[in-house]
Amino acid sequence: MNDLERMKAGLMEAEGAKEFVTFYIGEQLFGIHVLQVQDILSNVRTTRIPLAPPEITGSLNLRGRIVTAINVRLRIGLPPLEGEDSGMSIVVDHHGELYSLMVDSVGEVMPLQSEDFERSPPTISPRLKEYSEGIYRLKDRLLVVLNIERLLDFGRASAA
Repeated sequence: MNDLERMKAGLMEAEGAKEFVTFYIGEQLFGIHVLQVQDILSNVRTTRIPLAPPEITGSLNLRGRIVTAINVRLRIGLPPLEGEDSGMSIVVDHHGELYSLMVDSVGEVMPLQSEDFERSPPTISPRLKEYSEGIYRLKDRLLVVLNIERLLDFGRASAA
């Protein structure tokens, strides 16, 4: 059983702690609740989807299931990553559909105490705040917790 499977089984979760799969976009650290993560992939090749919004990178086949790939950089309003490095992908389940969140790099699984969670500060960019649940102030950096429900709600974003 790997670390991710143990996390999902709750064998390593501390009392009062929530666990997050962490990842980077640029220098910013982000987190997603570990229970939302289905898989982590590298060297992902996608097939472009005609007429899709720019943040939809395309689709990929993951063990027989079609997965929509989302460029999280573009989704949160940052410029695309220069070069050919496709980064990594975090596969999440959202209402029975799989989505591949394309990120610069994946960090570690991090347990954080629930009482250390804070609402997003007013100084965070409005676009990022739209997709954020809140933050954790770590010793040397800030972890932004992404809200997958809002991040993948393309109808809501286009109506704004």
